[in-house]
Amino acid sequence: MKEPIVSIGILSEKEIHFVLYGEYINQNDGIKFSGRFKAEIEGEKIKVSNESNEHIFSSGTTFLPDDIEAESFLLRDVVIGKNFHWEKKENQRFRGSLKLIKENDLITAINILPIEEYLTSVISSEMSSNSSPEFLKAHAIISRGWLLAQLEKKQNNKKNKDNPNSINDDEIIRWHDQDDHLFYDFCADDHCQRYQGVTKIVNENAFNAINSTYGLALEYEDTICDTRYSKCCGGITESFENVWEPEVHPYLSSVTDYKFELDDYETDLTVEKSAEQWIKNIPNSFCNTSDQKILSQVLVDFDRSTNDFFRWQVEYSQNEITELIRSKIGIDFGNILDLIPLERGYSGRIIRLKIIGNKKTLIIGKELEIRKALSPTHLYSSAFYITKEDIVNEIPQRFIINGAGWGHGVGLCQIGAAVMSELGYGFDEILTHYFNNTVIRKIY
Repeated sequence: MKEPIVSIGILSEKEIHFVLYGEYINQNDGIKFSGRFKAEIEGEKIKVSNESNEHIFSSGTTFLPDDIEAESFLLRDVVIGKNFHWEKKENQRFRGSLKLIKENDLITAINILPIEEYLTSVISSEMSSNSSPEFLKAHAIISRGWLLAQLEKKQNNKKNKDNPNSINDDEIIRWHDQDDHLFYDFCADDHCQRYQGVTKIVNENAFNAINSTYGLALEYEDTICDTRYSKCCGGITESFENVWEPEVHPYLSSVTDYKFELDDYETDLTVEKSAEQWIKNIPNSFCNTSDQKILSQVLVDFDRSTNDFFRWQVEYSQNEITELIRSKIGIDFGNILDLIPLERGYSGRIIRLKIIGNKKTLIIGKELEIRKALSPTHLYSSAFYITKEDIVNEIPQRFIINGAGWGHGVGLCQIGAAVMSELGYGFDEILTHYFNNTVIRKIY
């Protein structure tokens, strides 16, 4: 197998401003381009112009770097953290080719480049390139594995086209995995993997991690592992089938994320009483850290303001939670009377939640659907318990949500892995801790 080439959708807007550093050759007509340009829709075509020239392309065009090692391009006002609480715009610089296409009524900018070049940016975007070498190596391998597994599914047409969600008047159970993209392989945001070009690469650490693990991925029974990861598991990781489609992946089963000996806790978190007790306490797990040196490896830029991820609390008044749930689900529940966990996963994350209002009762799931319903953006995780206070005429005036962890919790826990690396664990030990019965293999 040769090193794959991937296409990454970066930005879709009515108008895109970009800068080509060095010489780029236009694939349509062979003309050389360099400098600042604006791309916009003109009728059914794309117009690319600068102060002195304009070029019209019927459907789309690609700009190829004359020297892939030396040339780069910049895209202005790239949206990052879309629909998350850290959403913002920034300018980003990329290597490889720039493709512009018309997608609906927008222009989409696509970056085309070799997978290893892409991964160098991913591990510098998902965490700091100043991270410890073993942590970067481990993340390089799982980011590569996830990517290769998705490409394999796409090539074999294994994507689940008819998602067996349960949606009716009494229940909305659905999950949100990486979207199928029609005109490119992956997006550049958290919905796939964070990819911010060469903008975040500030030293040689990312290059060294990629080069030293070139072509390596995890395999389980001769199949490339769909290696998932999240920010903080909260002490126990979740299993794949409780977050996405009901398909068991043995290497994505739940593991306890402990530093030393097991604490004296009941860890069957599928039991409501045990889950609540677990969230109330502070277990001695790898991801339970306040060490800013370690956290700075994972919580980059806009993530750094988040310090309460291991155990956290959110409060809503009756008016706030009523309006929030109505706006997010699109149903008028009336006053919210109760939020009842019906089913929990192995990490205590709620899979099915009953919302009881004085006008409507509904069951929702899985974890991301719950997180989206109970936050203007996304609740940190669905591992939480609810306390009702100030009950007047059977209507709670305040809801307190106490939770654990950040993200879906499946696979590698990024903060836990960073702590393991600081404690002296090698990248292979980190991977075998989070992914059961896997082997590291050279895929290409």
